[in-house]
Amino acid sequence: MLDGLLPASTYVRFIATLTAVIDPFLVVPIFLTLTGRRSAAERGRLVHTVTATVFAVLAGAALFGERLLMLIGASLSAFQVGGGLVLLLMALAMLHAEAGAVRQSDDEAQAMLRGDPTGAVPLAVPLLAGPGAISSSIIAAQMGGAVHVAAVVGCIGVVCGLTWVTLRLAGPIGAMMGVSGLNIATRLLGLLLAALAIQTMAEGLIRLLPGLA
Repeated sequence: MLDGLLPASTYVRFIATLTAVIDPFLVVPIFLTLTGRRSAAERGRLVHTVTATVFAVLAGAALFGERLLMLIGASLSAFQVGGGLVLLLMALAMLHAEAGAVRQSDDEAQAMLRGDPTGAVPLAVPLLAGPGAISSSIIAAQMGGAVHVAAVVGCIGVVCGLTWVTLRLAGPIGAMMGVSGLNIATRLLGLLLAALAIQTMAEGLIRLLPGLA
């Protein structure tokens, strides 16, 4: 193991958490609805823009999250509890196969359907790189030094790669899985995210209140 890296299970857990938070299966039907009248080339360019924006936002959160926490005077433990709560709220919405108000409000959803998505807004932010994904990236990055942060950014790249593949194949995936299949995938990811959210909150509470251990 390279100096500065945490156990491999830490990075596997982060990849699983971030994949569940971003939930590309939830975005597939939205992506198909918004791009139904676009050519294949235009959809391809939009996918590139979306994934590049998601990577930039989450990598930035990982790199500069510590400064943000210092600026607002919040400890990592407190941020873990708050971030875990955000993830839990998202997980509960995903169990109903819904985007949820944490990811997107009703007004934002209506505005998105009326507008012409550019990729950065609203597909990348806030649908994919929303509060849950940003808080997960900040929490993960603050667990180690520079080498660890670089590994976290690499994990973000892996998840963005998976998202790129999913959106690039949105048409075939949507046709093969159908609405029910996509909803089942979202619910399974929601169940996984709920467990990871509670684990994150528990770790933060133990650090804040050692007597709970």
